[in-house]
Amino acid sequence: MEPRTETASKVPLYDEVLRRFASGVRAAQLYAPEHPLVGRNVEGLLAALKPLLQAAPSLTLGIVGEQFIVADTPMPRASASMGELIKRLKDQQIERISFERGITPGDALDFMLAVAAMTGRTEADTQVTVPHIRVGRITARERRDDGVASDMAAIRRLYGNAVRVAESVWDAALTEGRPDLPGALQAIDGLADAVTQNRTAVVALTAMRNYDNYTFTHMVNVAILTMGQARTLGIDGRLLREFGLSALMHDLGKIRTPKDILNKPDKLTEEEFTIMRRHTVDGAEILRQTPEMPVLAPVVAFEHHLRLDGAGYPVGVHRTALNLATMLCSIADVYDAMRSQRGYQEAFPTDRILAVLKRNDGSQFDQHLVRRFVQLLGIYPPGSLVRLDTGEIAVVVQVHAPDPHRPRVRVITTADGARLETPQDRSLFDLTGSDAQSIVSPLDPAAFGVDPLALLA
Repeated sequence: MEPRTETASKVPLYDEVLRRFASGVRAAQLYAPEHPLVGRNVEGLLAALKPLLQAAPSLTLGIVGEQFIVADTPMPRASASMGELIKRLKDQQIERISFERGITPGDALDFMLAVAAMTGRTEADTQVTVPHIRVGRITARERRDDGVASDMAAIRRLYGNAVRVAESVWDAALTEGRPDLPGALQAIDGLADAVTQNRTAVVALTAMRNYDNYTFTHMVNVAILTMGQARTLGIDGRLLREFGLSALMHDLGKIRTPKDILNKPDKLTEEEFTIMRRHTVDGAEILRQTPEMPVLAPVVAFEHHLRLDGAGYPVGVHRTALNLATMLCSIADVYDAMRSQRGYQEAFPTDRILAVLKRNDGSQFDQHLVRRFVQLLGIYPPGSLVRLDTGEIAVVVQVHAPDPHRPRVRVITTADGARLETPQDRSLFDLTGSDAQSIVSPLDPAAFGVDPLALLA
């Protein structure tokens, strides 16, 4: 066993190995393999490993609980930047990684790309074969069938953390002129995984808002709803994260909008609205000047108030076509803003969806994308508390895409309002003829003391 003083002297190198590995995986999820940020983390990882592998043939990273152990040395509790890496590895039942002497830049890059590509909890995902890097899997621990993304408590924590990160992104841009990109990447990584693994649950969470924190919940909601739409189009991996990051940043230019205009409860005057419109140009400028920011982000910030018919703003700007990420973000932006117009209560989902559809005549939004959006959310989105025409109360569990008016629900009370000991699942789209049932109206969960999200698990 190494003397304590010698071990202590290596702790900064251990920390650098972890930091470079975590940062490299995050970069590999968002950028192409040849991107400079990916390359710098590969170089940094090898530089930290070099003196350690000169002294020993290998260096082993282990995970115990929520903590990394490097060469039998417990490291400080994982920072937020490494928490997602620990979660990703544990989801794949990986408990040990050994870097061996002789590791090359190609080995390190291939491994980062492999870890970045891991999704779900399949056996195939854990079979990582890279020269000079050995992966050890957990064998004694039972695997949970539902997975972390099915755990509503975990998704709630993920969402809450994302809202806090959105605030730090905003504050950094306000005070330093640049957003907190590493924090944003971490938050989007977790949300992208959740959207991929359990889109229904994480999209449902966007309706459970905090009206006192609208700016930051709106940023997160638009990112989630944009990625949710993107997944229905088959978009995944690095591009999905670019869509999410761009959506998270879409309104960042508002940091330069005077607060009295930004927070004005009444309708803006024409002069005030002219000032408000500048946030698209300001946002694009801020994001364009942020190092390592994907090029898609300033495009979405600039375009998200443009319309297909050439209307919208920046005034005088015309596009023959809008970027797909812009169109998805714009639909999510309008939807989330509309359902937030009444801060004292939840707006009815039906009203919100129909209003979006009514405004769409092919000039504001692509009608096919709007149709897909309605299929994603339904007229009554997952997590909605509703009353059936039978008098029973239920929670919408899953949208039926061919007919958004007839979702699958989980009935929680009898017709006379008595709470059922065991909720009953019911597919309204399967009921026909005399058995047909429908939703009469949405309900306010707070008025009934119900937490709809808890009933989705």
